[in-house]
Amino acid sequence: MLQMGQVVNKQEMAIIYKVSDRSIQRDLDTIRNFFSDQCVKKGVIQEVEYDKKLNGYHLITEDVEYLTEGELLAICKILIESRAFSKEKLKSLLNKILKRCMTIKDCKKIVDYIANELFAYIDPKHVSADTERLWEIAEAIQHKQIIEFTYAGLNQTEAKLHRIMPVGILFSEYYFYIMGIINDSEKRKHFHLKDDQSPTIYRIDRIKSINILKETFKIAYRNKFKEGEYKNRTQYMFGGKTQRIRFRYFGASIEAVLDRLPTATVIKEKGSRHVIEAEVFGTGILMWLLSQGRKVEVLSPPQLRTAWEEEAKAIVAMAMKGAS
Repeated sequence: MLQMGQVVNKQEMAIIYKVSDRSIQRDLDTIRNFFSDQCVKKGVIQEVEYDKKLNGYHLITEDVEYLTEGELLAICKILIESRAFSKEKLKSLLNKILKRCMTIKDCKKIVDYIANELFAYIDPKHVSADTERLWEIAEAIQHKQIIEFTYAGLNQTEAKLHRIMPVGILFSEYYFYIMGIINDSEKRKHFHLKDDQSPTIYRIDRIKSINILKETFKIAYRNKFKEGEYKNRTQYMFGGKTQRIRFRYFGASIEAVLDRLPTATVIKEKGSRHVIEAEVFGTGILMWLLSQGRKVEVLSPPQLRTAWEEEAKAIVAMAMKGAS
């Protein structure tokens, strides 16, 4: 009926076939799943949708919109630049993407464009991202399941057991991270910031073993972790407090600064000098400011300026010691 363009009324079908409305709904769900699978195989999107005006379900058909050669090339370049995967895993991912999205002839053209980068690609020193574990964690976040895992942090030789309420996954500077809330009052006593309500950050490649528990948790919608807002304010995935900073920039590309700090705005401009204000989270902003050398001068807040000055003095002292 659906493929003939007819409208299917659930109640009428239940009467005709002498089954419950629920049975017809299950059949409709099965048909939806079938068309979803066919989309991947045949390249045609077919969806069963309910229409209030027609008082029933009907079939909608449309062609799949494929990625262009330029879009695929961009995706390949970004994957290579991410350095999240080993060379073997990277090649496997790129091969799957290209074969799914292009003809063999067009696929070869993209492969030729990225061949040199792949040939010269050096495996990252960290463990290649485990995509199966990534999905396992994502599912736990979706279903709000408690996670227990053993984890060896920076400069730690022995893995320790952690228990968290997972709330998000982020990618930054080569690594995937899981964000989790620790609900253990004893562990929270040892937090650097006693009143810190922010999720704790863990690098997924440092997780040794993981167990997704059946135990679930609840978080009020107003307290829901927002990955996008967090990423806009965080540099290098360092934790800490939210702060509003202001600095003077003397460099040539103000655009690069605004791209690096999505929350930044230029509040004063004079020639090649710009005063920039941004809301940031965590201590990673100091690392970025120091990486700009004499192109920046930190103006506020006072504690950030003090930390910047102390680091600058330490660098000068180290240089003087090395020269003597």
